[in-house]
Amino acid sequence: MLTAAAALAVLPQTAWAARGGSGGSTEGTATPSGGSGGDSIYASVVTYDESKNGSGGSAGPVAPAGDWTPPACWYEPKWSPEEFEEEFRKRWDVPHFSGAGEAYQMSQEHYINGEPYEDFNKDKSGDGMWWEAVRDPAREEALDPAAFACDEATFWVDNGETPEVENAITPDILAQLAYSRLKVPGTKVALAPEVATKVNLPTWAWLDKATFKEVAVTASLDAGGLNIQATTTAKPVSLKLEPGTKDATTFPASGECAINADGSIGEPYAKGKADEEPSCGLTYLRSSGGKTFPLQATVTWEIAWTGSGGTGGDLPDGTFGAEQAVTVEEIQSVNR
Repeated sequence: MLTAAAALAVLPQTAWAARGGSGGSTEGTATPSGGSGGDSIYASVVTYDESKNGSGGSAGPVAPAGDWTPPACWYEPKWSPEEFEEEFRKRWDVPHFSGAGEAYQMSQEHYINGEPYEDFNKDKSGDGMWWEAVRDPAREEALDPAAFACDEATFWVDNGETPEVENAITPDILAQLAYSRLKVPGTKVALAPEVATKVNLPTWAWLDKATFKEVAVTASLDAGGLNIQATTTAKPVSLKLEPGTKDATTFPASGECAINADGSIGEPYAKGKADEEPSCGLTYLRSSGGKTFPLQATVTWEIAWTGSGGTGGDLPDGTFGAEQAVTVEEIQSVNR
């Protein structure tokens, strides 16, 4: 015989989600998240404004420092009593596996017959909403166990109350969800010499402030008596150069180039500086032998957020890098 918990488990949280949601968001607009992954259908009432996000073919997501990751699942207000009743009946009005009859009966007791809810709480329409779990689409599709940790069956919350469940939606969680949507500019650095550098010749490296600037995403939720939002901002703070060979030196020696006061990194090469050491750059000590060295340029982004009610704080730094091929040639001497 099914227990009550087992019966409610027959009702997967994502199965209640509204159908037809479109995945992702459109640049410059506030759109809901949603889509489909595997056999489940899911949707979120959280919307995202990405008008200040990074764009272009070279932009990409930051990789959080350490083992931190944004929430893989969370709870949010989803259904009015009437909407939940419609979805409930729609989900059960299809053939189910053996034992579904008992599960259906127990679910009726839970949501309809007063143990603990009666008639989907329709007498409280307008005074609250049904909350349920939402899973991060990509992590659900990847079968990440964290995406399935929110296993509470759909539950009622009066407007203005905070449910006593872990991962109930808050500005903090919205900030973390916005983090997962951040895209930062590509990190192809400008080099001088540009086409090919020479052995033992300082190579200058820099990122221009005009194209290399902070980005932000705002996540919002307005439902169930909640009207909350959080804006997560990523600001570039340093560039790390890895020459792609041990036979090279970097400037500074750590390879970490700090951001300048004007928001740029490094300094463009100017005529007459050939014998100077660049503030950000490198010197190759041997040629690439007709091939190239894979220069890795990685930018560290400092990430913080501000949200409703004066909330805010710091989130783990993120990094985003790119590899570019560098040709290093021997300096040719001329015998006279």
